[in-house]
Amino acid sequence: MRVALLLFAASAAWAAKPEYTAGVAVRKITPDKPIWMSGYGNRTHASEGVLADLWAKALAIRDSGGSRAVIVTTDLLGLTRAITDEVCARSQKQWGLERSQVLFNSSHTHTGPLVSTRQVMFALNEADTSVVDAYTRTLTDALVDVIGASLEKMEPASLSWSAGSAGFAVNRRQFTKDGVKIGVQPDGPKDHSVPVVTVRVGGQVKAILFGYACHNTTIGHYRISGDYAGFAQIDVEKKFPGATALFLLLCGGDQNPNPRGTDDLARQHGAALADGVASAVGANDKPVHGRIRAAFQLTDLAFRVHTREDFEKESKHPTGFNQRRAQAMLAAYDSGHPVRTLVYPVQAIRFGRGPAILALGGEVVIDYSIRAKKEFPRENLIVAGYSNDVACYIPSKRVLDEGGYEADSSMIYYGMPGPFSGDVEERVFGAIRSVMKRVGAR
Repeated sequence: MRVALLLFAASAAWAAKPEYTAGVAVRKITPDKPIWMSGYGNRTHASEGVLADLWAKALAIRDSGGSRAVIVTTDLLGLTRAITDEVCARSQKQWGLERSQVLFNSSHTHTGPLVSTRQVMFALNEADTSVVDAYTRTLTDALVDVIGASLEKMEPASLSWSAGSAGFAVNRRQFTKDGVKIGVQPDGPKDHSVPVVTVRVGGQVKAILFGYACHNTTIGHYRISGDYAGFAQIDVEKKFPGATALFLLLCGGDQNPNPRGTDDLARQHGAALADGVASAVGANDKPVHGRIRAAFQLTDLAFRVHTREDFEKESKHPTGFNQRRAQAMLAAYDSGHPVRTLVYPVQAIRFGRGPAILALGGEVVIDYSIRAKKEFPRENLIVAGYSNDVACYIPSKRVLDEGGYEADSSMIYYGMPGPFSGDVEERVFGAIRSVMKRVGAR
């Protein structure tokens, strides 16, 4: 009843002449056969059925001056730069979209498929590799297709922004006598805000883009699903019939859902997040006006110094993960190009005097969101991780100094040479300041 009343009250408020045009499109990306899944290194075989379908969704927005932005969300662990670069190259050729105008974000569900065989987490056989490669090609085509469909469906629209909250995320970096472990750290930094951007056409809600900073790790079985974020999108669409819900994963690298472990808990967290979205739409909306501005930049993040001898030693490690990482690093040494840096994407899209989305690659910890909001206090900032390329964890200086999974051991599973150097946070923020300046941040 309350949602219906809010929708009725809002319809008059957004009946003025629209300042934007917008289009939204959806494509199913659920694998059509068993496939190895991402997220947990202890998996021993391919997927077993589907709990809930996976989706790629695109929201295209153009301002009155012709500037455009397309936001693409996916129910996947993460996309690689190889995929997003190809999709953007094809989109530029077909529709004239610049790289800065297309933002990709992944929900980081741990019950989704592998999208690249260039990993060291699993030792895939030839048949498994063929399935993953075929899925990756199909996925790439689907991403191009959904972008084109969103552009074709553009119509006069109004934009607004607001914020709700959801309380199930908890900092997972638990301090023990044996160091930092993945657990529950209630007093650790977190951000329970749920930023929301609402698109209306003819006064009716057409699309809702919303975000939350929390790992999609409620469940870990072998059935395909979008975890809590997938269920949240389903529930939001039930609350707003005819609307498409798109989820952005924010800086959730060190945040976990709590409690977790069952399908029912994933649905429970999804419902809580959907309630947070619904509470923000309507009476709390603030209209968006002005130009769309976008900027994209690649920067180098340096790894700590390593030598060939380090990986020759690791190649004798009893664990397969370490052996495969060592083999990859030794191959890089043999080619004359040892891995010294990570090429890292940073992007900003600013919607006039409304929200600005700051999109960071990798599994970004919550410290980046907290600091960015402090550095840009006059901006309505949405800080998303898991954007454009998910190559590894991106620890802050604090997390790097404390150690633990996000700082160190996770790099093994991602096939990276080791921890970042101590200036990683400052290098990222150098790029953040650059793109924010280019989009006219206040």
